Amino acid sequence: MIPTASAKPKTLDGPRIGAQPIALAAATLLVLVVGAASIALWRVYTGTSPELDRIAAVRQLQAKTALVSEQIVEKTKGLEASQEESIDQLQVLQDQLQTVRRALAAQQADTKQLSERVSGLTEAVEGLRQSFASARANESAPAPSTHNRSIRTRAHAAINVRHRKLAKSRS
Repeated sequence: MIPTASAKPKTLDGPRIGAQPIALAAATLLVLVVGAASIALWRVYTGTSPELDRIAAVRQLQAKTALVSEQIVEKTKGLEASQEESIDQLQVLQDQLQTVRRALAAQQADTKQLSERVSGLTEAVEGLRQSFASARANESAPAPSTHNRSIRTRAHAAINVRHRKLAKSRS
């Protein structure tokens, strides 16, 4: 069998959209106008507007930001002040440390000088002992007290001379 051509082409079942475009556009416009009007009426009825809320929120955020900025500036100034105080205290401590170091160096020099003088005196006393021992061995027994006085006198004179030299060098 041979198919016959029919006058009606095969299409999808359902209404055709392009048949009345003006009516479709008018219905869409009507839906949009009703939607916009209902949003406007809702805003008027409730008394709130998202734009005003957003503006208020932005202003509050700006105020909080300014407050936080001021607090940060105050804290920074406080930190700067405490840092300057710490630096001043550190400088005072460094000056005191330098003073103590100088005093310690002077004391060490004095100690060294006194140690040298004590060793000199020790050598002088040792020399006197040796001379006393040798003089005693050479002398006879009759006049030990006279000889002892002369050695003592010489030892005291040597010690007095050293004491005078120390006193002159200190002043």
